[in-house]
Amino acid sequence: MTTYAVLLRGINVGRNNRISMADLRAVLERAGCSDVRTHLQSGNGVVSWSGSAADLEAGVAAELASHGLPVPVLARSAAELDSVVKRNPWPGEELDPKLFHVGFLFDEPDPALVAAVDAEALRPERLSVSGREAYLYYAGGVQRSRLDRVRLGVQMTARNWRTVLALREMTAGTG
Repeated sequence: MTTYAVLLRGINVGRNNRISMADLRAVLERAGCSDVRTHLQSGNGVVSWSGSAADLEAGVAAELASHGLPVPVLARSAAELDSVVKRNPWPGEELDPKLFHVGFLFDEPDPALVAAVDAEALRPERLSVSGREAYLYYAGGVQRSRLDRVRLGVQMTARNWRTVLALREMTAGTG
């Protein structure tokens, strides 16, 4: 069994795609997950799963869709989340964890699209892409950000740094 964080895109944001965490736990259990826990109200689950990440994503997405919630689902293993934290491109800097986010990408972006991003033009905001993650610092807040104009050509779901750290702890079995 592998421990995964299951991340749902676009859940409990605004009026659409609402689900209680009790219902999300039930969905994850019906999809075949065990040791199911949730974190916050934004579509974060931590589960044990014996198959592949792709099978987990597909199973949870199908279960959600059958209940009227056709949302993209992404899974990252405990080892992958640990790597996400270790690859923080700005270690040791005092970044506000509410403004520092990780965009979990559904696929690796085209390197040409990543290279085309003018990071200097985004300042004081920051963007760094590493594998299937985009590290985003919204210096002035998410609402007025220019980062939402950056196109990497792949779907993403983002979590703030505090949530990323909490999910890493939960998947490591220490939180």
